[in-house]
Amino acid sequence: MKKLEKVFDVIGEILAVLLVVVYIVAMANAKWGFLDGVPVLEKILNIVIHYGALLLVAVVGLEAMSKRNIILRIIFYLCLAVIVIFLCFPETYNNLIGLIAG
Repeated sequence: MKKLEKVFDVIGEILAVLLVVVYIVAMANAKWGFLDGVPVLEKILNIVIHYGALLLVAVVGLEAMSKRNIILRIIFYLCLAVIVIFLCFPETYNNLIGLIAG
């Protein structure tokens, strides 16, 4: 698992840069609306924003857990599995967004 640390590090760095670019494009689109005529791209941006952050957390977590013992790794894997399973239930996700949005 130690060898995978460098792989996860590179993947995490690439994902972080891509997410920053996506957030910049999304913020610029919110301000100026240059993607209003292309709803498919807006939908893709929204999907990347919602799931990209989770993917980045997973990759960085896998990088961090590659240095830890097996018990901490299993706990992290179980937590990731719970998050992914709950994402399969749209009502749970909508309730969470409703709680955050106020």
